Amino acid sequence: MATKLTTQDHSRDVAGLTYVYPVLSRRAGGVSVGINFNVNNACNWRCVYCQVPDLSVGSAADIDLLKLRKELYFFLDYVDSGRFYSDFSVDPKCRGIKDISISGNGEPTSLTSFYEAIEAIKEVLESTSKIGQIPLVLITNGSLLHRKGVRRGLALWGALGGQVWFKVDSASLTGRQIINNTMMAVEQMMDNLTFAAQNCDLWLQTCLFNYKEKINFDDELRAYHMFLQSARAKVDIQGIYLYTTARPSLQPEALAISPMQGYQLDRVADSIRRLGFKVQVSY
Repeated sequence: MATKLTTQDHSRDVAGLTYVYPVLSRRAGGVSVGINFNVNNACNWRCVYCQVPDLSVGSAADIDLLKLRKELYFFLDYVDSGRFYSDFSVDPKCRGIKDISISGNGEPTSLTSFYEAIEAIKEVLESTSKIGQIPLVLITNGSLLHRKGVRRGLALWGALGGQVWFKVDSASLTGRQIINNTMMAVEQMMDNLTFAAQNCDLWLQTCLFNYKEKINFDDELRAYHMFLQSARAKVDIQGIYLYTTARPSLQPEALAISPMQGYQLDRVADSIRRLGFKVQVSY
């Protein structure tokens, strides 16, 4: 037996591969096949709750597209054979691939060859007859969707039936500075949301946690509601995914943040549902 998958451990090298890794995902509700473009642990944001070790500010390094193809071929066959489930002690209730998710240790759209990487994934899915059989998810902070190569890749992702899960942890500039360490303006976020929704089914993904010394929760919630109401007039949002921290942050702020309690998450979820949005919650 190699190890046992849990929702608390999202190690990127658990399967001994470079770009492909399995996780038990709270978001997906079971096994998610992760694809990590940011093997150098670099991201253009630095979220205070981030669990990536030795995180650096930067972009994804060039990747070996042939190796990406080979690893994805291997892993899909590994799962199809049933050996993966026994090797990793996967509970029978969680078996079956819930999605293939481009996520990993940084912002995936910072990869220079993002379009080519999407092409490589497409080739594997076509040759294994899995297009339309497994949901496809791109998890992104959305800050680089204005780039030409990213837009080409996103259009191809949408043609494959891929979804975009767009990070919106805060709808205020102050909140984004404190939580994500970014100066991204709400206007840029809205433009990128619009492009994403024109090409793919769009979900918003929001991490909620206690950080009382820095964040006024009620002010943040009001700004979030206003943002959602404004966004609804421009883009088709499939739903909102709310979650809290499940694994320890590896950032300097780690001791100052803590998971949000279930009743707090429910309060936020109910307030968003009253605005007419579908909400999914992970505790």
